[in-house]
Amino acid sequence: MLITIKNEKITVSADTFGAQLMSIKGADGTEYLWQGDPAYWQNRAPNLFPFIARLTEGKYIYDGREYAMPNHGFAGKREFTAEVLDNDCAVFTLESNDEIKEMYPFNFVFRVIYALRDNSLDITYSVENTDDKRIYFAVGGHPGFCVPLEEGKKFSDYSLTFTDACRPDRVGFTPSVFLSGVDEEYPLEDGKTLRLAHEKFDDDAIILKNMCREVTLCHKDGGRGLTVTYPDMPYLGIWHRPKTDAPYVCIEPWSSLPSRQDIKEDLACKSDLVSLPAGMLYENTWSVTVF
Repeated sequence: MLITIKNEKITVSADTFGAQLMSIKGADGTEYLWQGDPAYWQNRAPNLFPFIARLTEGKYIYDGREYAMPNHGFAGKREFTAEVLDNDCAVFTLESNDEIKEMYPFNFVFRVIYALRDNSLDITYSVENTDDKRIYFAVGGHPGFCVPLEEGKKFSDYSLTFTDACRPDRVGFTPSVFLSGVDEEYPLEDGKTLRLAHEKFDDDAIILKNMCREVTLCHKDGGRGLTVTYPDMPYLGIWHRPKTDAPYVCIEPWSSLPSRQDIKEDLACKSDLVSLPAGMLYENTWSVTVF
């Protein structure tokens, strides 16, 4: 079921299946969100929980037992319940059940909250630990954005520009897209700018760390663009389907990284996962501002 919220400057729709964003439109009707052409990538903006990207053999260990879980976790493949709190705010909720606990042996309530603020969309991931033990998880976004955003413009004339100068590291991956353990500095033009080019994604995603927590997608001559802000996400994925001329780019704020190559991770020992005590609440908000 599709849920829509709006104000005078932005209209946002999301599906109860996966709580996935389906549309982000500006006041003039410009569609900013990739619309899921299966020729390139059928999704639009999956929500990632409770793990991000790949697990070795699709499995992990917890309390001595092996569990299987899909790539990017299971939240994107589940039906949420939805409640519209106001014209400009909606809450999508997923709770643990017996089927989920076969993959993820914890009691929890996962909420995705969409709230409009002027020309911005705030996305809050809320995890409530309803278990009597610690739970371990990651959260992240995987939105695709249309590039170009206006007729007559080219993908290669767009850039991602960080608000502040930084010297990020690119997280090293093996050819099978697991952590290699070898990170390298990723140079930016003037310490801020990454020019888009299709071939930059031939080896899959560019995953950055130690970067500024705000980045803007815009054409070299100005015009329509957007800014993604992610103050509490230490990693940023930048991706489109490798070796294609895909007319979109994903800007993905992540709280953690995938598995190491050939290692079935012990969930309680993976240091970048959130470790949330029983009865506690975790929240992490990031935002998309359109212009």
